[in-house]
Amino acid sequence: MTHGQRLATGFAWGPFLKKLAAIGIPVALQNLLTTTASMVDTMMVAPLGELSVGALGLCAQFSSLLFSGYWGFVGGGMLFFAQYWGAKDDRGLERSYGMTLACMMTVALVFGCLAVFAPGLVMRVYTDKQSIRDIGVRYLRIVGFAYILQVLSMAMSSLLRATERVRIPMLASVASVGTNIFLNWVFIYGHLGAPEMGIQGAALATTCAAAVNVTAIYLMARVTKYPHLFRVREHFQWDTAHLKQYFVKCFPILCNEILIGVGNMVINVTLGRQPEEVIAAIAVFRTLEGLVIGFFAGFSNAASILVGTCVGAGELETAYQRAKRLVYLCSGFIFLVVVALLALHKPILTGMSLSGESFTAGLRFLGIYAVASVIRMGNWIQNDTYRAAGDAVTGTVLEIAFMYLVLLPCVLTSAFVLHWPYWAIFICCYIDEPIRYVLMQRRLYSGRWIMPVTEQGMAALPEFRASHGIRGKAIFRRVGREVAEKS
Repeated sequence: MTHGQRLATGFAWGPFLKKLAAIGIPVALQNLLTTTASMVDTMMVAPLGELSVGALGLCAQFSSLLFSGYWGFVGGGMLFFAQYWGAKDDRGLERSYGMTLACMMTVALVFGCLAVFAPGLVMRVYTDKQSIRDIGVRYLRIVGFAYILQVLSMAMSSLLRATERVRIPMLASVASVGTNIFLNWVFIYGHLGAPEMGIQGAALATTCAAAVNVTAIYLMARVTKYPHLFRVREHFQWDTAHLKQYFVKCFPILCNEILIGVGNMVINVTLGRQPEEVIAAIAVFRTLEGLVIGFFAGFSNAASILVGTCVGAGELETAYQRAKRLVYLCSGFIFLVVVALLALHKPILTGMSLSGESFTAGLRFLGIYAVASVIRMGNWIQNDTYRAAGDAVTGTVLEIAFMYLVLLPCVLTSAFVLHWPYWAIFICCYIDEPIRYVLMQRRLYSGRWIMPVTEQGMAALPEFRASHGIRGKAIFRRVGREVAEKS
């Protein structure tokens, strides 16, 4: 009996769960710390009024657009990091990191310049409320300097996570979040002799915390003698073949993240035209949504590594069996987190200065999200798993098609033609998720998403496809050509 047959009949749950926890829990904690800092930001800004909370939330949506701009390169980079790590190919790993870092920093520079030099333009896009715009402009002019540092730390953290050094980014986040909370107290309200800066103090604290994060990662990587971050010469030893391979894999992911980011911006702009109390509730909801996503992203990251390393090492059946289980495990975790948020909604929403209609709106957003998030995160983890295994196209095509052909028309029509209430518009934001889930499940069980980039993985692919009855002569020819070229 082959290893793949043994897995099919009796899955080794113990080692699998142990490794999932070893990778996923530290990353989840790191993300939760970051999200907790955002919640603390909102809570500490809340005494300044609902307008400040709303402005902070809209600025966070611009940061989310930045996230969409660079996350395509993170997703593509993780594909190569995990597979090269599984194949024990240090040179391929370091070269891929250099490409990812260069692309991410380019995006960070563009968004940083927009925030610092054109904050008024940014705020005009997100809301028509002049009072909220003025506050947001003051925040963006300072926090724009944090963007470059935040993206740099994300690039380093992605490499560390993919190579199973998850404690370094987690500990750096502890230092960063502690700095952010302390400096918020100092700068927002003018303690310890500092001037009272209000919303600008929150921006300054965020920037200082980002600098602490980068410094902590750098120092801990040096102390632990982690080599891959510091081989700068190897980072930039690119050639045409590897650049082509990198961008071919990254392009669909990049298109996915940018187009989805633009689509989400349209949704946020639409919601930004609602009454001011609803805008404040949306700002609080987005912070809580970040809490859910932060928790989930830890396990999604672990899933990518657990699947990608197996694909890179040529253990394709192991990757397939792991992926099927990871989807349901991660969705179950998210369900528990959302239930906990609903149970604690009163102290959380009131602690973030929501009351009256804004409290009601916040509770409605949470209730709708409790149902939608489990399906949405199931789609997310399947997409991340496919990417780690080399299939960067399927999730991209489905997500973009449904966003622009179904979701956005429903949201815009409900808001500007039918003039539905805000909660009905919000429901439309998730209308595509169940259909995509069914289609993603079909892809999952087909096994066609396993598309290695390493020699070991490509050598094992024909046997895996044959064992699962996957046909397609063109695919076999492509794999054969790639193996021949590498040889």
